[in-house]
Formats: sequence, structure tokens, C-alpha cells
Amino acid sequence: MGHNTSEEFDSVIRICKDLFIRKTKDYGTAWRILRLSSITDQIFIKAQRIRTLEEKKVSKVGEDITSEYIGIINYCIIAMMQMEMDETHPTDIPADQVESLYDGIVKETKDLMFAKNHDYGEAWRDMRISSLTDLILMKLLRVKQIEDNEGQTVASEGIKANYQDMLNYSAFALIKLG
Repeated sequence: MGHNTSEEFDSVIRICKDLFIRKTKDYGTAWRILRLSSITDQIFIKAQRIRTLEEKKVSKVGEDITSEYIGIINYCIIAMMQMEMDETHPTDIPADQVESLYDGIVKETKDLMFAKNHDYGEAWRDMRISSLTDLILMKLLRVKQIEDNEGQTVASEGIKANYQDMLNYSAFALIKLG
């Protein structure tokens, strides 16, 4: 096969993290003010934009779609960071601490991806990028539903697992976009 999913994943995440840390140095952790539902909406806007670009097949589509997927990954990480903190945590978090939180979330999410990848045999490699976009949108609708139910899930996995899946689908899309 010749694919090294681990290296490809790390390479995609390096680009996302580099941007995230640079933005943290510029703007601090202003995202700490966002409620989870607002972060979900930001991700939804990005996923909808990707879908629109895919359907319109505009000229600079690759470039635009790439930056939107990077945004989805970073917003998913912001969401998971927010889930680990409450209002007693400071709004301003030093960049090195943010980097450490970022790395921890990525590692946990990557581990989940490898467990699922083992079960599904890297099926994502045969999928169209547009299908990954649709799966992200479906996960977002699920998360919105859970949020509207005040976080109570009866039989489904919780919000965090959905953010992890969306991060992984976005990483797969970026790997496929090359």
C-alpha cells in the first residue's frame, strides 16, 4: 500500500498546530469566552462552506477547502480544551500550556483513530472527500441535538467522541487533499 497513516496524520496536525500556536501568540486564548454551542456553530459554518465549495467546484477550491478543514481541526481541539475546563479556569492560558493541552488532545484523538482504523481497515482511503464533509456535517447535527438536549444522551456516545471523529475525518480529508 505504501501509506503511513501515522506520519501523514502527524504531518497534517503539525500544520494545524503551527497555525494554532501562532494565533495563540497573536490573540491569546480569547476563545475561552466561547460556549461549546458557539464552537459547534463555528465548525458547522466551516463544514457548510466546504460543502458549498465542493458543489460549486470553484477554481481555488483546493486552497479554500484546505484552510476550512484546518479550521475544523483547530475548533474541534478548542472544543475539547473547553470541555476540560470550567469557568474557574483562567481566560488567559500561556502559549506553552496551550501547546501541551493541544498535544494531549491530539494524542488521545489519534489513538482513537488508530483503534477505529484497525476495525475498518482504512476504509476512509476509498472515500470521496465530499463524503468526509457529509460525515462531519452529520456529526455536527448530532452534537447540536445533544447540546439542545442539555448534554443528555440516552444511547449515543457523547459530544467529545463526535469532536474526535470530526477532527479525524478532517485529517483524512487533508491527507487526501495532499
